[in-house]
Amino acid sequence: CNHRCTFCAVDYIGYKSNRLSTSVIAERLPEMGQLGVKSIMFAGEGEPLLHKDTAEHVLICNEANIDVAFTTNASVVRQDFIDRALPGVTWIKVSLNAGTPETYSNIHQTKERDFHRVVENLKVMVAEKKAGNTSCTIGAQTLLLPENSDELEQLIHICRDEIGLDYLVIKPYSQHKYSNTKIYETINYTTYFDFGDKLSRYNTDSFNVVFRGKTLEKYGESEALRYKKCHATPYFWAYVMADGSVYGCSAYLLNDKFCYGNLNEESFQQIWEGSKRQENLRFINADLNISDCRKNCRMDEVNRYLDELKVNQASPSAPDEFTTSDHVNFI
Repeated sequence: CNHRCTFCAVDYIGYKSNRLSTSVIAERLPEMGQLGVKSIMFAGEGEPLLHKDTAEHVLICNEANIDVAFTTNASVVRQDFIDRALPGVTWIKVSLNAGTPETYSNIHQTKERDFHRVVENLKVMVAEKKAGNTSCTIGAQTLLLPENSDELEQLIHICRDEIGLDYLVIKPYSQHKYSNTKIYETINYTTYFDFGDKLSRYNTDSFNVVFRGKTLEKYGESEALRYKKCHATPYFWAYVMADGSVYGCSAYLLNDKFCYGNLNEESFQQIWEGSKRQENLRFINADLNISDCRKNCRMDEVNRYLDELKVNQASPSAPDEFTTSDHVNFI
């Protein structure tokens, strides 16, 4: 990754220049599509747009009928990506964690000029959408931190009025159990509960401020009310690291109990049907203590949804929300 964000969850992995080769990707992605993989989000312990063949990877996904998304800092957006890949991308979410170049530089641990570069790159993508060259949903995301809490309205104006994004997500920090950084571990989010109402006034027919107020409130929940087992791992998703390792959960990267194999050495089907994934399934069902897991992890809402299905033996109270929502394959 070309940034060193102060909140980086996977800083413990180190910042290695690992890259999956395009030859391996060209073989594995069509296989994944044939096996029923519905979507792939390029994101993770590195910056996905730094790979020189990213546009080619998107085209391979398109051919395999796999929906494509990106979570990126958008500091490096090649014209090749705009021309060839953007038309085939379902959504892009850009990590933009400040409303001023100075605060952005301090949080992202990069040069202030990157802030301006990201804004300009987003403008180019939005222009492509307005020209009818892509239907990609283009938005931004910011972690609510003490350093940027007084810049949210400024950031909203940049995203909505200057760039023309579809949305801005504002969400709380979540402490990764293995992270080296602990500086945000004790943030008290109760003082921010009213931000949702205050910021919702910036919503329009074409722009939404998505304030994760419910997620903030979860930090005050009793562990007794939490689901007892992870229903998402190892069934509904997997995480592929830049070195090809396949993990069942991004909260346990480098933990061998969650590593199923490596795409450089085996096919995806061999890994998915292999003994290590079966061992992980047994571990999760019998030994994994959910209270040790990362709170508000990526699969938290999926787990809550599935837990309600399992406990009540019925659909949640508002099933239409899940059957008609956009981007349903990214649940």
